[in-house]
Amino acid sequence: MGFDRWVQTQNAPLKTWTVLGRPVSGVVSWNINDTCNYRCSYCTQRKMPDRSHYLKDVNAALTTFDQLSEHWEIKLSGGEPFQQPGLADLVENLVAKGHVISIQTNLSAPDERLRDFLRATRGALNIFSASLHLEYATPEDILKRFEIIRPYEAQDVKFHVTTVGTPERLVELRDRVAPVFRKQGIVFKVQPEKVGGYVRAYTEDERRILLDLGGHNLTGEVAHNFQGRLCYAGANYFVIKSTGEAFRCYPASRVGGRYARLGSFADGIELLDGPRICPYSYCNCTVPIQRGMIAGWHPATAQTGG
Repeated sequence: MGFDRWVQTQNAPLKTWTVLGRPVSGVVSWNINDTCNYRCSYCTQRKMPDRSHYLKDVNAALTTFDQLSEHWEIKLSGGEPFQQPGLADLVENLVAKGHVISIQTNLSAPDERLRDFLRATRGALNIFSASLHLEYATPEDILKRFEIIRPYEAQDVKFHVTTVGTPERLVELRDRVAPVFRKQGIVFKVQPEKVGGYVRAYTEDERRILLDLGGHNLTGEVAHNFQGRLCYAGANYFVIKSTGEAFRCYPASRVGGRYARLGSFADGIELLDGPRICPYSYCNCTVPIQRGMIAGWHPATAQTGG
C-alpha cells in the first residue's frame, strides 16, 4: 500500500464539532467577489487585471453547498462581501440549510445593508470581523459602526478587528490602535503585509512589534511553515475563490500541485477524505492553524477562530 493510500485509510476527516449549538464538519473561506470600494496601497488584489468578479449564479453555489456532507461554517470575504448583490438573501438561504456564517468586511456598508445581513443570519452568525484600513477609516469609525452589531453579542456573535501590519504603521498599531480595541474588550488581530503572496521582508525590530501584537492573527508567529505535516485542509477546510473554483487552501490556489484544486461551482466540489501532507513552505491559512487541523500543532489561541 502506498503512503498516500495509507494516510487515507488511517486518518479520517475530523469529527464534527459544534458552533453556536449547530454541528459543523468544517470551515469554508469563500472570497465571494473581487470588487471593493477601497483601493488600499497594500492590498494583495491591487494588481489584479480585473476586479469585477462577483457571484452571478447564486443557485449553482447553493446547489454545491447542498451536495456537501453535513453543515459548514462559511466565512464570507472578498473583495468586499457587502458589494455582492443579494448578500442577505444568499445568507438567509445558507442559514436555512443549517450552515453557520462568519464574515470579513471593511464595515463601510450602509447601516440598513448591515442590518439586513444581521437579520438574515438568524442566530447563526459566529464571527463578525471588521477590517481596519487606516488609509480610509479610524479605530473610532469602527467602534461607531460596531454599535449596530453590539446587540448581537447576546447571541454569542464574536466581534473582531483585523488590520494589515505595514512597516510604517506598526508602532501606531501597537501604541495607539490596539489599546483602543482592547479597552473595549474587542479582539484585535494583525496580518503581516504580503508581497507576491509571501510575507514581506521585515526588519528584526518590525518583527518584534508584530509578535508583540500576537503575530499573524494571534497565532504567535509571523509566518508559518508546516511543510511535511499532515493537514486537514481539503477535507475539513477549503477555499472558494471569486471565480467559483475551490482549492485545498490559499497556498494551493496560488501554487497548485497535487490535491490543490477540488473543483468548482460549475463542475462540483469533491473534498479529500482525510488529511494530506502539506507541500507548501508558507501557510497563511489561519483557520486550519487555529482550529487544530495540522498534526503536531497545538493552537494557543483557537478561540479567535482564524
